[in-house]
Amino acid sequence: MKDLTLKQLEQTRLHVLNTVLEHQLPVVQAAEILGVSERHAWRLLAAYRREGAAALAHGNRGRKPRNTVSDEEANAVVQLASTTYAGANHTHLTELLKEREGIDLSRPTVRRILTRAGVSSPRHRRPPKHRVRRQRMPQAEMLVQIDGSLHRWLGEDGPQFTLLLAVDDATSAVVSAVFGPEEDTRATSP
Repeated sequence: MKDLTLKQLEQTRLHVLNTVLEHQLPVVQAAEILGVSERHAWRLLAAYRREGAAALAHGNRGRKPRNTVSDEEANAVVQLASTTYAGANHTHLTELLKEREGIDLSRPTVRRILTRAGVSSPRHRRPPKHRVRRQRMPQAEMLVQIDGSLHRWLGEDGPQFTLLLAVDDATSAVVSAVFGPEEDTRATSP
């Protein structure tokens, strides 16, 4: 038997259909208010006359979904995760259950079953290692960084040159900027 506790949408439908039955509202306007076609409004009205308010409740209310995991299977997963396969993370446990036990469940389903049972995954993802930036040199000219950039500096039709740029680490001042045919240290040496 259906649960007769009506949700908000169903209560709205009930109120609108009662207004139609009291001849205060035509079916065309009721369909517009309910956001359904006129034909569907007539279907709702016919079902309401036949079965009463229970006809407005969804037909699957109170039924278990077809793909529900049985309690026995869920208990077996929790038992195996706690004993035989203790120490396996959720992904590995899912694979072991399928290969060795014949329990074919998805990883999110296994995770949901174990979380509800209070069994957490033994391994957690490590936080990413963040790069630690190097401190700048305390004085100028202690470290000069050099890099080259090969590009057509004179336009698309011009030849390629390499810009060799030398930057002081402490002050970010440009020590040297030279165009050369290739990236090498000869162009930056005095």
